[in-house]
Amino acid sequence: METMTRRGFLMSHSRALKEGIRDGMPIALGYFVVSFTLGIAAKNAGLTPFQGFLASFFNNASAGEYAGFTVIAADAAYIEIALITLVANARYLLMSCVLSQKFAPDTSLWHRICVGFDVTDEIFGISVARPGRLDPYYNYGAMLVALPGWSVGTAMGIAAGNILPLEAVSALSVALYGMFLAVIIPPARQDKIVGILVLFSFFSSFAAVHLPVLMELSGGTRTILLTVVLSALAAYFFPLKETQA
Repeated sequence: METMTRRGFLMSHSRALKEGIRDGMPIALGYFVVSFTLGIAAKNAGLTPFQGFLASFFNNASAGEYAGFTVIAADAAYIEIALITLVANARYLLMSCVLSQKFAPDTSLWHRICVGFDVTDEIFGISVARPGRLDPYYNYGAMLVALPGWSVGTAMGIAAGNILPLEAVSALSVALYGMFLAVIIPPARQDKIVGILVLFSFFSSFAAVHLPVLMELSGGTRTILLTVVLSALAAYFFPLKETQA
């Protein structure tokens, strides 16, 4: 009886793993395209393809990595790089809390930590959409294809940036801004407040470069301060109702 039960668990985990790989394939393809462009920013920051691969493998987040590469390019201190990465990726802490509620109560701490290693917007989306309890092996399947797609794409973007002529690299750098426009435009169209805040962040970033006190700070420090201050002001003046959260 115990052997049959164990075999059933193994079959269940195997099925969840295969379903995770299936659902993760489109994510992996999208990650490869986006991270290839992100690799140009990493190349401009002076990273080698191997360094870019490691950066994307351990920090699978477009906004967080771009912020990190930006302060690296500005020759920022390690503490600034750590802080901006923490601030940019703070939302994943909330996503991890939500996913933890989807696990069965007896799910081990080890499984929870491994799943938390690669919580992204897309993997979070397919995970919470699954009915019933969440099998960690489903996330492992998605991670198995999505994480290499992101990491290899970054490394290849850096390698291409080292080979391609300067004009092509500049063109790909512009494509990176197009990626971020694709991120901010949909929510800005759905919510006017978000659109106003995005425009205000542009103006604040420009003004911070020319204001007497802020202009003396490094680019990384200015980014951290603006991110924290603007996010706090938005949360205070435009809080989400519980029905919207």
